This record gives sequence, structure tokens and C-alpha cells, in this order.
Amino acid sequence: MKIAWWQWLPFWRWRVIGMVESADEVPERLPRNAAVIVGDEKFAKWLAFDCPCRTGHRIMLNADRTRRPAWRVAVAPDGRLTVAPSVDFVGNGSRCHYFIREGRIEWSRNENR
Repeated sequence: MKIAWWQWLPFWRWRVIGMVESADEVPERLPRNAAVIVGDEKFAKWLAFDCPCRTGHRIMLNADRTRRPAWRVAVAPDGRLTVAPSVDFVGNGSRCHYFIREGRIEWSRNENR
């Protein structure tokens, strides 16, 4: 996947910057506040992005509704991302729990960042 130069500009809202066919094709480095959908136009399998806590861990959310747990991924016409339910990552001695709504991160109050 080739990422356009302008995608590296600082964006405030989270957005989808592209689509790949397999998880192996997700770039190692992603622009800030950017996500990639794994799948095709009709069927999203995964959503990949770097955690907003900025400690460097990659989040891969299952978007395949036939497997559980599954997240609903919605992309607005301008690319803004909404994910439901919340993302709750526990690892590396920390917890990251947040919502992504209309491209904005809303941290959960029970957060131990």
C-alpha cells in the first residue's frame, strides 16, 4: 500500500486512509490518526491502526461479523472513523480503553494510562 504524501500531514480526526487485501499488506508505519481496512469494498475483515496512547502498539480489530468479538466500523464520506463498541487494550503493563466516534478519541473514565 502506498501512502500519499498529504496523508502524513497532521490531522486531528481519526480517518481511514486506505484498504488492503490482507493483514500482511498493512504498512509498518502509519500516519498519525490513520487506520487501514483489511478486506474489500463489500466486506471488511479487520481494522488496523496504532493505538492513540502513542506508546507504539498496533491495534487489530475484527470487523468480520461472523466471528466474535466483532466491531462495527463506519467511515463517513470525508473518511472520519467511528468504531463500536469501545476499544479496550490491556498489555505491556498498561490499559488503553477508549471510543472512536466521528474521528475523535474519547478516553474511558476507568482508564489507567
